[in-house]
Amino acid sequence: MDTQHKYLITVIGPTAIGKTAIAIEIAKHFNCEIISADSRQFFKEMTIGTAVPSADELAAAKHHFIQNISIFEEYTVGDFERDAIAKLDQLFATNNFAVLVGGSGLYIDAVLKGFDDFPEVEPAVRQQLIADFEEKGIEYLQHKLEELDPVHYNNVAKENPQRLMRALEVCIGSGKPYSSFLNIKKNSRNFTPIVIGLEAERQTMYNRINQRVDIMVNNGLIDEARELYPHKKLNALQTVGYRELFSFFDGEFTQDFALEEIKKNTRRFAKRQITWFKRTEGARWFDFKTAPATIINYIQDSL
Repeated sequence: MDTQHKYLITVIGPTAIGKTAIAIEIAKHFNCEIISADSRQFFKEMTIGTAVPSADELAAAKHHFIQNISIFEEYTVGDFERDAIAKLDQLFATNNFAVLVGGSGLYIDAVLKGFDDFPEVEPAVRQQLIADFEEKGIEYLQHKLEELDPVHYNNVAKENPQRLMRALEVCIGSGKPYSSFLNIKKNSRNFTPIVIGLEAERQTMYNRINQRVDIMVNNGLIDEARELYPHKKLNALQTVGYRELFSFFDGEFTQDFALEEIKKNTRRFAKRQITWFKRTEGARWFDFKTAPATIINYIQDSL
């Protein structure tokens, strides 16, 4: 297949940095569509807490994979890779350009490089891990992974029970470390990626995050979380912005403390995003205030 003339313009960076706005400007300039790789924005029941693009933003450029599934559905990064590549094949049939944007590094990598091939694991292994997590807490999962796969333990998001359980089920189910399956097989891609990173000085980034959380609260985040509270055990809801409010509803936190925890945990999440994205090969980083025209000129020069 001709790989020369298909370009996937990819916008990466931490949360609240302005990726959506720049992706829309790029999509308008190249008259193309946007694939969202934000694993929290897939879910139609989660709008405010995931900062889904506004109606105006969605109208400005066609987006795919925003609020396309329910929190009650299982949707893995492997599913996303398959669906996103199929959608890109469709888009590239009539256009030489598409935009990929999001803050979920694993999901961006799955599209750009292909996802690693993991063995099938008996569902009973996952069920046991869920039971262990509920009974013994996240520390148990952390210690277990450190013991079974110290290499992956050093790279994993240690506060994310889903990632820990995913790695552990592969370790236990296959008898081999999760890290041994990484980077073995990569799928070929029929496009050339052009990767744009957005960054800001740390304090500026933290201020933007704090401000965004305040806006979410004003927009009704607490009511949204209260509606989702009965389903708090679902995978999709093990996420910053909801978890802390569930602790408030449980009587463990005051409301003010829960909101401060959301800000703190979002700042931590942003730090992890930067660490992940800074490893992206060939990415060109711009200050978040850079004029869209400057970024578009860089893309034009890269073609």
